[in-house]
Amino acid sequence: MTRPDPRKTAALSAALSGAVDLGALKARADAARTASAAPAASGGSPSPDNGSAPWIVDVTEASFQAVVEQSLQVPVVVLLGASYSPESQALAATLTRFAQSSGGAWILARVDLETAPRIGQAFGVQSVPTTVAVAAGQPIDAFAGPIADAELSQWISRLLDALRDRLPGIRAGEARAGAPVEQEEVPEDPRIVAAEEAFERGDYAAAQGFYSEILASEPANELAREGLAQARFAERAEAVDPAVIAKADGAPEDIDAQLAAADAQVAVQQVEEAFRRLVDTVRRVHGDDRDRVRQHLVGLFELFPADDPRVAAARRNLASALY
Repeated sequence: MTRPDPRKTAALSAALSGAVDLGALKARADAARTASAAPAASGGSPSPDNGSAPWIVDVTEASFQAVVEQSLQVPVVVLLGASYSPESQALAATLTRFAQSSGGAWILARVDLETAPRIGQAFGVQSVPTTVAVAAGQPIDAFAGPIADAELSQWISRLLDALRDRLPGIRAGEARAGAPVEQEEVPEDPRIVAAEEAFERGDYAAAQGFYSEILASEPANELAREGLAQARFAERAEAVDPAVIAKADGAPEDIDAQLAAADAQVAVQQVEEAFRRLVDTVRRVHGDDRDRVRQHLVGLFELFPADDPRVAAARRNLASALY
């Protein structure tokens, strides 16, 4: 996620006529945190709510101060969009839907930068839509562009979790709603489900087929790529004899034995030993044999997160062995 430039947000009061006095808001924050008033009760409704809920407001430059003042009670999620932007309209619809069920645990402030450009200037907005979370009069987190509904729901949940003990209106809003904002369930991809079911019943060939079919049309599908690597490994690991480790130790020139031994070691969580075995084999062989071992090792890397330190170390060792 991106964050607003603090030099720009610090100049918020100077950027707008009748702008928010963030310094004064901060000074009043401690007193406000002990209050328990509902977010919409402080100072009346700052702007029209379009008949949705009092915690969903369309903000103008004139009403912006009143909206930000409510961030002393609950987080204010400021959506900076434009009517000409389909992405802005889609994000506004999703945020509105989430806010309607929030009970006022947070406020959605929708800003049309075509009619309120100075609000965007104050936040240093470079593209629409941009979404900024404000708490106690200060921008605390932001992201640019549209994001998936599930990711947006998680972002709101993290925001509430981080601020629930500091802003008194969050719990009151959640009580009105009956529960905190829940993460929407994302429909499962039936192709992935079919592949996972095949994997769970031990039909690794079928699982590979499902994953390969997905990748043929969606080469960037990470779930399918990871699933294919797991299915391939599971099929090999199921057939490997653990005794091959000793065999490979006694026959370093036997490439098949080295590959099988590496699989056996990964299967019993001897990951570093498996990586070391194949890097050492790469150093000993040449030509097509070297490329075969390298590809097998890279395939094993795909079984683990990219930031796994064991993978990172083995990648460096592999590069050294190749070059």
